[in-house]
Amino acid sequence: MAVTYHTEDVQMPSIARRTITTWIREVAASYGKKCGEIAYIFCSDAKILEVNRRYLQHDYYTDIITFDYTEKDRISGDLFISLDTVQSNAQQYGTSYEEELHRTIIHGILHLCGINDKGPGEREIMEAAENQTLALLKNLTG
Repeated sequence: MAVTYHTEDVQMPSIARRTITTWIREVAASYGKKCGEIAYIFCSDAKILEVNRRYLQHDYYTDIITFDYTEKDRISGDLFISLDTVQSNAQQYGTSYEEELHRTIIHGILHLCGINDKGPGEREIMEAAENQTLALLKNLTG
């Protein structure tokens, strides 16, 4: 039962890992889930494109790819996050890099908890869940 943080082709982002891990566990618990093995792999656009092509047969950049290994109520997965795309999304959406990174980190957890964002109306549900969980993080950090 661990949340781990790794890098490939990039420097580790400046995040409060202990606080983020607590946040992840609290979000999972709010959906009736427990955390199993969750690995974050922070990477470059080049790496996420390679992963997207190799494993999903998608030929485009994205901010996060979530590989879901959840069993019953124990969420587990590998979450690849492109820090390059997080940065460009922050600029595009007029938000800070830190807030966009936190949104992306929890986006993957919400997927593991069963929230989707591809079907009709699902994107709005995901955004509402992201906003709610970001508010929880603000409460944790004071």
